[in-house]
Amino acid sequence: MKIVIASRNKKKTEELKRILEELDITILSVDDFHGLEEVQEDGLTFDENALKKARYVCQKTGLPSVSDDSGLEVDLLGGKPGVRSARYAGDKATDEDNIKKLLGALEGVPLEKRTARFVCCIALVFPDGKEYIFWGYVRGKISELPRGSQGFGYDPVFIPDGFEKTFAEMQPYEKDKISHRKEALDKLKDFLVKFVAIYKQNLL
Repeated sequence: MKIVIASRNKKKTEELKRILEELDITILSVDDFHGLEEVQEDGLTFDENALKKARYVCQKTGLPSVSDDSGLEVDLLGGKPGVRSARYAGDKATDEDNIKKLLGALEGVPLEKRTARFVCCIALVFPDGKEYIFWGYVRGKISELPRGSQGFGYDPVFIPDGFEKTFAEMQPYEKDKISHRKEALDKLKDFLVKFVAIYKQNLL
C-alpha cells in the first residue's frame, strides 16, 4: 500500500515519515511526482487547508494522500498567529521573520502569561472520496528569546509544558514523543493499522 505526503516542506515530510515509518506502508512525497502544483493555503481553518492539499494530491496521483496543517495559537494574542502561522509576518516571511514579529507582540509580557499551544490537523483522503481528520495539541509557553537549532517554524521559542527546553533544543526523537504532530499521527497510525489489516485481508 502506498500513501503520498502532500507537502513540500522537507523538514515536515521527514518528521511525518519518521513517525509513520514503522507501518507496513510505502510513504511517498509530492517530489516523487512531476507536475504537481503548489496548493494555496487560503482556508480559514486548519482542517480546510489540510483537506484542500490532500484532496488535490489524491486526485492527481490516484493514491491515498495525507496532509497536515499546523500552527501556533497564543492565548494573549487571541489565538494568533493561528492558521496564518507560516505567513504571520507576510506571505514570503521566513521562520525568523515570524518569530521576530511574535516576540515583538509579546515584548514585556512575563513568561507565565506567554501561554500558547501548537495545533496539528491531519487530513487523510482516499481516491474513493472517503476523508478523515485527526487532531493533535501540545501546550506550552513562548520564550523571550529563540533557543536551539533543531526543528523548524516556531520551535526555537516554544517551551512545552513540563520542560525547560524549547522544541528546537530537543533532539528529534525527544520532540516526536510529545509534539502536536505526534498526537495527531498516533491517531492516524491507529486508523491505518486497522485499515492496512483489512486491506491485506481483501487481497487474500
